[in-house]
Amino acid sequence: MNSNAQVIGLSKGTIIKSKPWKTRFSDFYGNRGMLGFIVLATDLVMENNIIRLTPEGVGLSFSRIPCKTDVNNTFLRQQLAMLPSAAAMIQPDKPPDLVCYACTSGSILNGEQNCMDAIKVGAPHSKSMTLVTGVVDAMKTLGALNIVVGTPYLDEVNSVELDFLIDSGFNVLDIQGLNVSDGAEMGRIDPQFIKEFAISIDRPDAECIFLSCGGIRSIDVIDQIEAEIDKPVITSNQAMMWSCLRRIGVEDNINGYGQLFKAKQITT
Repeated sequence: MNSNAQVIGLSKGTIIKSKPWKTRFSDFYGNRGMLGFIVLATDLVMENNIIRLTPEGVGLSFSRIPCKTDVNNTFLRQQLAMLPSAAAMIQPDKPPDLVCYACTSGSILNGEQNCMDAIKVGAPHSKSMTLVTGVVDAMKTLGALNIVVGTPYLDEVNSVELDFLIDSGFNVLDIQGLNVSDGAEMGRIDPQFIKEFAISIDRPDAECIFLSCGGIRSIDVIDQIEAEIDKPVITSNQAMMWSCLRRIGVEDNINGYGQLFKAKQITT
């Protein structure tokens, strides 16, 4: 091509008339199922973890709810009123198979059924679930009733979680919290510290360790902890994703994230 030749393009203001095209369509990313998640505005970890734990062919949609970084009983309870509008923002024209409220402590403080009912208001054509529902599914499926629990929470949150777990049928041998009050700071807790923390609270009579909170990077060290203690480790985001996938009929074993994913079905 002559570099000195003038190349003339379309003029500004030209009325465009495209040729007729026969568009070809194929399956969308969610050909095996679609999941929707309601995530806290301050969460630094959740979306990353969900994407890492999602097998090929499962589609994802996210919605966030406004919240303070303070993680305490007062502010957690304020999230319930925001769930209907957040759920309504998740693919309203093509409803996901399931919409999940992705907060452990918020699920507990506001009540599983209350949260699921609120999601149904905004997403009436999707199944509804909470993160802590997945945790209960996971531990019962593994037959782990005698548990120890590690959290980043304030003890006022831990106290409510203890009651919830007992009411759900678990024998809580110990629950230890780091008393971190800032949700964004929770995302900065070093995974190797989480590993050390988990191992330190283990007991011989515990059938599993539950690391509670969707805002900490606990999935990074599940396999490492299990290798040292020789028992299952349940974390919030791992359990939530396992349960969500099983509830829409996806039975993949996601390698690298603990024994739980070997379980093909929820049994409670």
